[in-house]
Amino acid sequence: MKILKWGFLSLITVISLFPFYVMIMMSTYYSEDIFKGIPLLPSNYFLSNLQTVLQTDFFRVYANSMIVSISAVLLGVSTSTFIGYAVAKFQFKMRKFLNYFIIITMMVPAQVGLIGYIIEMRNLGFGNTLLPVILTWSAWPFGAFFMIQFVRDTVPNEILECARIDGASEPGILFKIVMPLIKPGLSTLSMLVFLWSWNNYLLPLVTINNSKWFTLPLFVSTLGIVHRTDYGARMAALGLATIPLLLIFLLGSRTFIKGITAGAVKG
Repeated sequence: MKILKWGFLSLITVISLFPFYVMIMMSTYYSEDIFKGIPLLPSNYFLSNLQTVLQTDFFRVYANSMIVSISAVLLGVSTSTFIGYAVAKFQFKMRKFLNYFIIITMMVPAQVGLIGYIIEMRNLGFGNTLLPVILTWSAWPFGAFFMIQFVRDTVPNEILECARIDGASEPGILFKIVMPLIKPGLSTLSMLVFLWSWNNYLLPLVTINNSKWFTLPLFVSTLGIVHRTDYGARMAALGLATIPLLLIFLLGSRTFIKGITAGAVKG
């Protein structure tokens, strides 16, 4: 039985990693040679593809994506934590309505409000900058819903009441007591925000026209020369763009799994 289990897990792992392996192999081929078949063995064109990528504004674009993702993590996780703590542990008017409103907005596709969001950003003077791609995380319904459930199931009310009796301030309770208890949830949410903002393509596409502010997905989609799309160079750029995501997942995989499952476990 154990052999079957590990065999099944190994098969799933191979299937999951196969597209990444093919991407790396494609980055070693001349663009036109990629269409001759799925490349399973490396070729000798990797350095040329890498040179094509590095001759562009790749490092500036990389920095843009890093700025967007880190800012999105700070903004999205902060607002989600404040909303989650307030709704889960405080009694106030319209509390239930706010909870239901968050759930309802999760059911609405983001594309529905895209045009209105673009008009709003342009009226504020934020058009063609990185701000629209960052500020969208300030109102993130999934993050708020996730933290509401996580705080409700992880932080005991008795601890908060004892802290208030001892004279602790509300900000002190949040930062000194609640935050350490919800570290797995914060780590999980941070990884999700970083991943989704790093890979975001649609929003930068419709809000950024100046190549100076391109993020990696936009940059990769335009990589090439006139009348020719360099797919080999694109695969090399995608491979470089995947490195931060792999490092983050490898370093935080245990915390990520713990954060995903903690809110679902009733003690």
